[in-house]
Amino acid sequence: MTNTHLEPHKPSPIVTRSMDDATATDAISPLDNDTPSTATRKRSHIIPANGHHRGASEPVDAAALTQALHGVEGEAQSRERTPVGSPSRKRQRIYGDRFIPNREGRDLQASFSLIPDIPSPATPSNLKKRTPHGELHFQRTEEANRNFSTVLRQEVFERTVPQPTPPHLSPEVAFSPTSHSTTINDPSRARTPPSNHTSTSLAPASLTPSTPHKNIFTYMSPQHHRNGSSRLTPHGTPGSRRSQRGPNMDPTSDLYSTSPIRFDSQRLLLSPKKTPRAVSKVPFKVLDAPDLADDFYLNLVDWGSSNNLGVGLGSCVFMWNSGTGKVTKLCDLQDDIVTSVSWIQRGSHVSIGTSKGLVQIWDAERCRRLRTMTGHTARVGALAWNDHILSSGSRDRSILHRDVRQPDQWLRKLTGHKQEVCGLRWNAEDGQLASGGNDNQLMVWDKLNANPLWKLTNHTAAVKAIAWSPHQHHLLASGGGTADRRIKFWNTKTGTCVNEIDTGSQVCNLAWSKNSNELVSTHGFSQNQIVVWKYPSMTQVASLTGHTYRVLYLAMSPDGQTVVTGAGDETLRFWKCFNKRERNGIGGEGVGSRMEQWSTIR
Repeated sequence: MTNTHLEPHKPSPIVTRSMDDATATDAISPLDNDTPSTATRKRSHIIPANGHHRGASEPVDAAALTQALHGVEGEAQSRERTPVGSPSRKRQRIYGDRFIPNREGRDLQASFSLIPDIPSPATPSNLKKRTPHGELHFQRTEEANRNFSTVLRQEVFERTVPQPTPPHLSPEVAFSPTSHSTTINDPSRARTPPSNHTSTSLAPASLTPSTPHKNIFTYMSPQHHRNGSSRLTPHGTPGSRRSQRGPNMDPTSDLYSTSPIRFDSQRLLLSPKKTPRAVSKVPFKVLDAPDLADDFYLNLVDWGSSNNLGVGLGSCVFMWNSGTGKVTKLCDLQDDIVTSVSWIQRGSHVSIGTSKGLVQIWDAERCRRLRTMTGHTARVGALAWNDHILSSGSRDRSILHRDVRQPDQWLRKLTGHKQEVCGLRWNAEDGQLASGGNDNQLMVWDKLNANPLWKLTNHTAAVKAIAWSPHQHHLLASGGGTADRRIKFWNTKTGTCVNEIDTGSQVCNLAWSKNSNELVSTHGFSQNQIVVWKYPSMTQVASLTGHTYRVLYLAMSPDGQTVVTGAGDETLRFWKCFNKRERNGIGGEGVGSRMEQWSTIR
């Protein structure tokens, strides 16, 4: 096709093109081209050098113009008949604000039975993937999804939600054609009285649409029933009901409702909900702890009943008073290293284990050493009190029971572990001692017996995290190291594992809440988190992060509300994890708390 080329800076003769040339060019162009011809859609403005149009000086040939117009019309008709060049028409979508299902020809009972039993459509189907249940907005989202599912099913099916076939009923009985009710074991469903003859040509109930629960027809008129007539006539018309019962005066009736949902659904949505307990994600206090060892097998932090926190830092032991915030240096061992710290249950005495295998007892009020005991040949990494009995576990694989009232160095020696003893906890109520070692074994000892009551070898890594439940007798929790990552719960009366959960990371410490049936665990790689669990469901209440190293140390305040954690990042962080204890509806500041303080005799 010939184009007009303009050169505004150089004078040139007039370039013209006749209509015959344009027609010829259009005829040569292919018909399947989607782009219209330039000659038919766009005019060629040809400007002479003097600035005047061509039409103003030259006449137009009428015959040539008519021939050109006929050619353009013929080309348009040929393009309309050609399916190749026509663009594909998109299907028009219809959008609406409401979807009304069609129940005809559908088996609602079978469809409802096939719905997976999950709390909400938003719940992931992959059960192995751990979701952060501890997040407050996740808990609210799950509750909203459950409420939505409940209201939706109630609105669609009303009070007769189809249920799966009970296990004690066979399919033949459940879907028998002679059944007089379409819903099994549903007392709220209206039932039609049995007739004298049953038609055998009816299809099975599973192949016919479900009937509504409302009593559309009543087959026995009260007036005819009094007259002794057996003729069945329908009487349940709205007019007869109004004449017999009068106007509907029920304020909860759907007739007077201004809401698009039923009264039962409104009552569900307006009922008071239990607010999820919010746990602060930020520690309310952070203390520097220089030289706090990053050693998995040590126990350097403990919180005593006198509200003093004892921390072993290098060769020194420091005390921090929670009430006054005062820091006191208890001792400096000079040529030895502190490897464990443990407070007596009631009182101001604290025991200290050293790297040379010594065990020292100090009076925290007077900052005076009372006694030094020997017996171990390697470092003492675990200490546990049971009134006047002090038990110590060492790297020499032995456990020594010591009676601090007697002058003897030790009372009984236990040799059951094959590697270092790193976990030790007494259950004062049941008189049992639990010990964990680097040999992946968890042992339960009865009182001061030299032979273990149970040898539990289910863990696949070192067992340092040990905690006895204060709410249930003979319930012991234990956690494994990096290769295990599991928290297991044991019944020490039968020696069986009653529950377990995979935490996904190294379990460093465990502690039960004193006020509720919950426990807190600290972890190592990879998130270094502190997790609060709800027992026995083992759902996460909260997951706290902040430490940059493994959270190796854990202690709980005497009131059971605060936990302190220590890590190799040389910081101590205080978290408010639990609420006050409630007794008979009275909180921790009430009469129950005061009486509990008076019950302790020192």
